[in-house]
Amino acid sequence: MKKYILIIFCFITSLATFANDGWINILKEGGNNKGIKCTQAIQNAIEKASKNGGGTIFFPAGEYLTGALTLKSNITIHLDSGALLKFSENFDDFLPYVEMRYEGIVMKSFQPLFYAKDQQNITITGRGVIDGQGKAWWNEVYRIESAKGPIPETKYQKMWEEQNKGLYTEPYYKRTVDKKFFRPSFFQAYNCKNILIEGVTFQNSPFWTINPEFCDNVTVTGISIFNPHSPNTDGINPSSCTNVHISNCHISVGDDCITIKSGRDGDGRKYGKATENVTITNCTMLSGHGGVVIGSEMSGGIKKITISNCVFDGTDRGIRIKSARGRGGVVEDIRVDNIVMKNIKEEAIVLSLFYDKGTTVEPVTEKTPIFRNIHMSNITASNVNKAGQILGITEMPIQNITFSNINMDGKEGFTVNTATDVEFHDVKVNATVGSSFKISDSKNVILDNVGSLTAIKGVPVIKLDNVSNTLINNNFPFNETDIFIEADGKETKNIFLKNNVFNNVKTAIKKGTSLDKRVITE
Repeated sequence: MKKYILIIFCFITSLATFANDGWINILKEGGNNKGIKCTQAIQNAIEKASKNGGGTIFFPAGEYLTGALTLKSNITIHLDSGALLKFSENFDDFLPYVEMRYEGIVMKSFQPLFYAKDQQNITITGRGVIDGQGKAWWNEVYRIESAKGPIPETKYQKMWEEQNKGLYTEPYYKRTVDKKFFRPSFFQAYNCKNILIEGVTFQNSPFWTINPEFCDNVTVTGISIFNPHSPNTDGINPSSCTNVHISNCHISVGDDCITIKSGRDGDGRKYGKATENVTITNCTMLSGHGGVVIGSEMSGGIKKITISNCVFDGTDRGIRIKSARGRGGVVEDIRVDNIVMKNIKEEAIVLSLFYDKGTTVEPVTEKTPIFRNIHMSNITASNVNKAGQILGITEMPIQNITFSNINMDGKEGFTVNTATDVEFHDVKVNATVGSSFKISDSKNVILDNVGSLTAIKGVPVIKLDNVSNTLINNNFPFNETDIFIEADGKETKNIFLKNNVFNNVKTAIKKGTSLDKRVITE
């Protein structure tokens, strides 16, 4: 009997040892959960675990206060339910400046709240809350930007100038650089591998929230982000990263909810690191300039992206892909599927090459941005301002775009300008103002089983202007329709109508005065 008791005792002791092995309770390492700053205790615990090959820094319930933290390989930050980790409002607690990336430009500036460089196997988990207390940072930006004339430079601005001599940016970005004040991201891993962020809630970020840069194998799942009514507080921004997985997140922020980037202008092209192999699924997004956004910093390229099973409710835009002349880079191989949108203040879908730059046509060079092979399907949207906008540039039209099985109720319909190989299949846009489909300066267009349940008297459902090689087929307006197609423009040619039933249409085709009457084949 004594022998069995000894075996059981040893087994239980072994389990207890195993359960505690590698876990470091911050309260036993000099930290406190009374809201008194304990940066050094937390950092010491991280260093201690790192020297032992890794481990978990455990935060029991309570309130903690810290400055910037430097994460190391094989370290997990675990916040228990009821744990609140706040970051200091004192800018000195985010010194010294470190190499980081800000809006697609590599520079030296404030250390991100969580920062890691050249590390691997980094994890933040738990059911606790992490508060960036970003208001102090927001207010400083407001103070600098609202000044009507020159104001004395702070020590932080002087430090930035000293440590970033020779930093080149394009002239249009000078206004931002002249501020010499660049807020830190909440979490920025720089050139790291194997990152997991799971379960926790982030709130009040000073700047972008989850911002891996030049990283590989990033997983962000089951987190919540709340940064309402705040400037540039994007939710999740992978930049120049590969193999990124974002799922089951709830986001409400002061800028874009999820944004995919890869560097700005010449600096981005210098590194030449694309963001690729990204999956975004099962997320809900409320406040934000965009639900899921690609760009505008995409100079390194963005490719092989899937976005699925997401809900956008109240964002300014839904799916947004944006760039401009001078930026360069290729956005390609994008799939969007199973999306529900409601209360979209601007466009439900927008692809634009006219973001923050001029409109002068330029020669095609490495500075020319390219959008191609982008396909969207199974989208439902209601109460949107505009169904969609596709704006290419003359020297590089947007290429190979398809929209399938889409139903939208809103004020305005789709506008397509300067694009090639554009297809709409089973798309219904119930607009209350203007045409449901306005296509101009484009070629190789298919409009297959499209229409509107709210056709407006005197307004065509489809309006074509300088469009060539267009197939309009399989259309059967169910409701009484005044005009189904209006075509005009001297460059309009090769318009083919096949297998359409216009019994409920008063005027099937309205031909403009500039149209060659022979270009339409029925």
